[in-house]
Amino acid sequence: MVQMLALNKNKMKLHKLQIVLTLAFITALAACKKNKTEEPILLDTEHKYINVLVSDELTNQLSLVNPADGKVTPFSAKFAKSALYTTGSGRFASIIHRDNNTVEIFDSGFEFHGDHVDVKGTPKFGALIGDGLKPTHFKTKANEIIVFNDGDGTLSVANEAEFHTAGAKMRTISAGNLAHHGAMTKFNNGNYAITVKDGSIAGSLPERVKIIDGNGVEVVASTIQTKGIHGNASNGLISIFGSASGILMVSQAGVQELIPHPAGFDKAWFGTILEAEKADKFIGYTAAKGAYFINPTSKTVTPIFESADIMQCKVDFEGQNLHILLHNGLLKIYNLSNGSLVKEGNVMPEVAKDDKQKPTLEATKRYTYLTMPKMGELYQIDNNNLADIKKIKVSNTPYRLTIFGFENSQSH
Repeated sequence: MVQMLALNKNKMKLHKLQIVLTLAFITALAACKKNKTEEPILLDTEHKYINVLVSDELTNQLSLVNPADGKVTPFSAKFAKSALYTTGSGRFASIIHRDNNTVEIFDSGFEFHGDHVDVKGTPKFGALIGDGLKPTHFKTKANEIIVFNDGDGTLSVANEAEFHTAGAKMRTISAGNLAHHGAMTKFNNGNYAITVKDGSIAGSLPERVKIIDGNGVEVVASTIQTKGIHGNASNGLISIFGSASGILMVSQAGVQELIPHPAGFDKAWFGTILEAEKADKFIGYTAAKGAYFINPTSKTVTPIFESADIMQCKVDFEGQNLHILLHNGLLKIYNLSNGSLVKEGNVMPEVAKDDKQKPTLEATKRYTYLTMPKMGELYQIDNNNLADIKKIKVSNTPYRLTIFGFENSQSH
């Protein structure tokens, strides 16, 4: 009997211990979850893991700006006056020196994990280098970057997994092209749509588009000859190219069609084609007429904003809104899901159309960023209140900018 009582007593102690341990585990788990989310997200600041990289026109200085705290860190690129682009993952920036036949990679150090961001190291240059002849046109899909080399009509490609490999160089894809001012897109099936110069028009612009595989072998030949091509975008299934003969559509299967320009365009055509991923829209832009939706299904073109005074026309970081900046300093923000005007307001002094260096624009959901070449500043403009402008000192003659990182403020 005494043994049974002792046994029951021990069981009760064990049960109490299990309860205590369970409660301790639940408390620790709750504390862990609390620690993960307790960091305040201030809606009147930029996301913590968004960076802006700014190049300079006259020097090789790069300015890495963290808009959330206003910190600016200088770096040195190989050359001045570089074009800047963000890779498909959002983590890296590509630095293109066309006149110096060089492509560099810059790593934000941020890695996205679905609901939060890990810091994988300090911001720094990658090891990979591109050395194509006159690298000019940049595209990215998933973890691949693609550059069209105007000097010989080849493509240079690389995967993000190679960016920190010592001695790595971008791989060259030769499609048997002549040198020209060309462009390309990548389809979901891994093939590329690439422009072709057949010599039917004078100058450096191409006239045709063909489809090649990853080795440069022609998969589908061109079926439409145009009077000049410039500007392109793709959603992975359809690629759209700006053309003097109409808007050239090329499907993943290789079917080619021309969409007519709107009535009254005369000789104007879309030299810039934009793709807004989240809004699932294509936008055509020409300084002569304005910005328009291009619908590849209905084969129609409808105006978003018509004007001959547009200085910059850019889709924001996530592809939801269109930011249009006029020479008179007026900024207009459009919702691309329905084309409605969200905000407008004057954000800078008027800029002459013949100014050699003009402000350039990129935007996130929360802010619009402008380089101000004559002031050595980066403007950070609150998209909810366009009169709220923060001026950040960067290099003396800021030239181009790109936004990279993630619109997220949660750490692990």
